[in-house]
Amino acid sequence: MHLAVSGDRPSPPKSYIMKQIGARLKPYLRWVVLGGTLIFLAKALKDHWEDVVAIRLEATGWLYLAIALGVTLIAHVWSGWVWGWILQELNQPVSGFWAVAVYLRTNIAKYLPGNIWHFYGRTQAATAVGISLGAATLSVLLEPLLMAAAALLIALVGNRSASWGWQIVSLFVVLASVHPRILNLGIQLLSRLKGKATDTSSNSSNLRIARYPIRPLLGEMGFVGIRGAGFLLTFLAISPLNTSQIPPLFSAFALAWLLGLVVPGAPGGIGVFEATAIALLGRQFSPGLLLSVVALYRLISILAESIGAGLAWFSTPRK
Repeated sequence: MHLAVSGDRPSPPKSYIMKQIGARLKPYLRWVVLGGTLIFLAKALKDHWEDVVAIRLEATGWLYLAIALGVTLIAHVWSGWVWGWILQELNQPVSGFWAVAVYLRTNIAKYLPGNIWHFYGRTQAATAVGISLGAATLSVLLEPLLMAAAALLIALVGNRSASWGWQIVSLFVVLASVHPRILNLGIQLLSRLKGKATDTSSNSSNLRIARYPIRPLLGEMGFVGIRGAGFLLTFLAISPLNTSQIPPLFSAFALAWLLGLVVPGAPGGIGVFEATAIALLGRQFSPGLLLSVVALYRLISILAESIGAGLAWFSTPRK
């Protein structure tokens, strides 16, 4: 007589086990990244704190910082306008002023743990005015992709090292991912996997891109360029610069800002941007100078985003 043993079950495949392990470790990855960058910055500050405290700002330096604050605020206003362009590419006729107000009001939420709440806020605001959920979601997914492509393009312009190879490959991948054929195919596959339309509240046939998003891409290049100008002004507030130093500074800023955008576990890119900028520019400038610049620029960025959020909140009509 054959007795079936209830405990004899086939073992799960290795791919399933690896996925389970990855899912369990993923929540801790953000803390590993954040902890590593903070340790790097703390060590750099410990080794060069005397150079940092020795730096003094003159009247011209304060003027540069004030201009940098205004330029950074303009960059965020412009980025909100470009987000409106992205929605228009998705056949959503939105006002540029509405897009700027929503963008500024939600942008400060990126500093919350998870680094997704600014996207959630924009999606909620978009659906509240009748924009389809699919278009709203796709717009907040396209925005960082276009920003990444813009940052890579700007980084390539001022790159004088031998690391341009991986930048070109990354740029090609990002530019290909936002091609209408790829995006529209992805939307169709997603709809088929769900077994229904992407957004049941509207006609999903409108959720497609008819042309390559050149205008939003150029707009995001303008955004990264204006942000780079704010970083450059912050640098000038502390130390003079030669004309030959400006292109590599812009390139390093674009790469550092890009890593702060894409690396998980760093709300608002805090820590990742600073550590990357110091690592990339460490051979050209003193660590004490770089620590002061990145710290001041982070302060200016948060102040600009806070001012923008406050202006958008007060300018929004209350029901």
